[in-house]
Amino acid sequence: MEIAIGLLAVAATVLVGAWVSERTGLPTPLVLILVGIIGSYLPFVPEVTLSPEVVLFGVLPPLLYAAAIQTSLVDFRANRAAILMLSVGLVLFTALGVGFFLWWLLGLPFAVAFAVGAIVAPPDAVAATAVGRQIGLPRRIVSILEGESLVNDATALVSLRTALAAAGLVASATGEVTFGGVVVDFLRAVLGGVAVGLLVAVIVDQVRKRISNDATFDTVLSFMAPFAAYVPAENLHASGVIAVVTTGLVLGHRSPRSQPGASRLSERINWRSVQFLLENAVFLLIGLQAFHVLNRVRESELSTGTITAAALGTLVVVLLLRPAWVFPFKALTRRHHPERGRWAAAAVISWAGMRGVVTLAAAQLLPAATPHRDVLILIAVVVTIGTLLLQGTTLPALARRLGVRGPNPREDALQAATIMSAATRAGLAVLDSETNIDEETRKALRERSEDRVNQLWERLGRRGADVSETPSEQYRRVRMKMLDAEREAVLVLRDEGRAVHEVLRVVLAALDLEETMLDRVEDHEERLRDQMLPVEAIEAPCEHLQGADLTTDVASPGVCAECHVAGTSWVHLRLCLVCGHVGCCNSSQGRHADSHFRETGHPVMRSIEPGESWRWCYVDEVLG
Repeated sequence: MEIAIGLLAVAATVLVGAWVSERTGLPTPLVLILVGIIGSYLPFVPEVTLSPEVVLFGVLPPLLYAAAIQTSLVDFRANRAAILMLSVGLVLFTALGVGFFLWWLLGLPFAVAFAVGAIVAPPDAVAATAVGRQIGLPRRIVSILEGESLVNDATALVSLRTALAAAGLVASATGEVTFGGVVVDFLRAVLGGVAVGLLVAVIVDQVRKRISNDATFDTVLSFMAPFAAYVPAENLHASGVIAVVTTGLVLGHRSPRSQPGASRLSERINWRSVQFLLENAVFLLIGLQAFHVLNRVRESELSTGTITAAALGTLVVVLLLRPAWVFPFKALTRRHHPERGRWAAAAVISWAGMRGVVTLAAAQLLPAATPHRDVLILIAVVVTIGTLLLQGTTLPALARRLGVRGPNPREDALQAATIMSAATRAGLAVLDSETNIDEETRKALRERSEDRVNQLWERLGRRGADVSETPSEQYRRVRMKMLDAEREAVLVLRDEGRAVHEVLRVVLAALDLEETMLDRVEDHEERLRDQMLPVEAIEAPCEHLQGADLTTDVASPGVCAECHVAGTSWVHLRLCLVCGHVGCCNSSQGRHADSHFRETGHPVMRSIEPGESWRWCYVDEVLG
């Protein structure tokens, strides 16, 4: 009963902490650590002991996997130099810097001091990217932070084990610790982890393709994947972290080809829930140990002033070493990549170093014989809380101050429209080649495909003065009312006992899925409002676009002449860059921009909406 009540209390506290974080704007990990610290001083709250084995084998693999399957393998490869610079170079640089500081201040053996440096070196895989997405950082920065946070745990844990072996606190897997042996151990950990991760990814991928067509089966298989990668890798003295990350990156990249849509939707929801609960529960439990950690620290032979100087000094060293590494690296790469040499972006990356679960768990790995062990654990806790408090709360203001902003949502909508256009053309080509189909079905499929594209194009401009809603907005508004009525009718049948439960569940699931899709579209459109589209959102090689005359006079400013004559309304307006004709878009009733091309063959038109200047070539079907 006590265990059940404890689990319920942890889950409830995590939910309340997340709610408080959303209302206050503070990072959720910081809120939960503070709640845990307060709770640790309450007399009715029992002492919580968080085993490092539970964290490293039970919590870390699913957290890493949940982050990895959401990370783009393409972006990871594109930014591999920056990721390796941070996840390997910066971790070792930080471990050395902290090691020298604690060796000087506390008189620790250097191997032990270096071990503490390895503990506090890696930023958290979830905290940094969550803050990055929340404040809208550029995608390249978020990709670099994601990649760094996924890989740096491996560097830190391998360095920690090597340092503890050098200090004689744990046995070395290779006997005597030498520089050559350290390099060999590191390479074996990395290469072995990659090999195990790839093998597990291939097995899971093949099982999905050949066996799994059920979302429940696939979800269970997904839950097994991180442990199937982590445990064998660790038993082979390879890096379990690298194995899990490799498995997650490959499976996330392969999932659109190996998983049905229902399985992917289920996987995203389930892993998001697991990630939320595990990550935040660990922060809460760590906070609950604060009172007991401080009690043990009071028994230390070190003075209070020395302990305070060690904890706060380590925090300062960690905060300073990251920019001391990032800015020189940015200067070295500026000559070769001038477009990436923006110092504002480097400043944001250098300040996005929030520590998290791995730091707190790794501190518990220090053997009982470690000199001043309780003080060293306190240092790890102070660094974690300090980085979350100082960096997590000020990073948004720094990004705004430096003008480092995320992608324009209207640019995203433009790219989504062009990508959907390409996908729709491929689908329609298959439809045209299909012979065993009646014309009514062919027409319905074609209209559905075209409507899907038009819904995306509708988001990109200002509507006409006499158009209160676009066709898609009208559809969503009325369809949501219809769904409410349909659901209510189904529930009446359920309450009256006039239908089988299994059948009702299938119908309700279909209604819920459609409502979810409509809600997501509406949320996306809210972010688009009052956003201006960059002049050059996408570049595409096309002789027609390159030769288009951007100074073409407008024949009928602000109005579609054909719509005016016919008495119909338009949604958005387009301008022909050959003759200056103004026509309405495909979401309008007349589709006069389209018909103008068919009549004249003029290849290029452009948006004539305020704040936009994207162009479209009808001949090559590309955007510029």
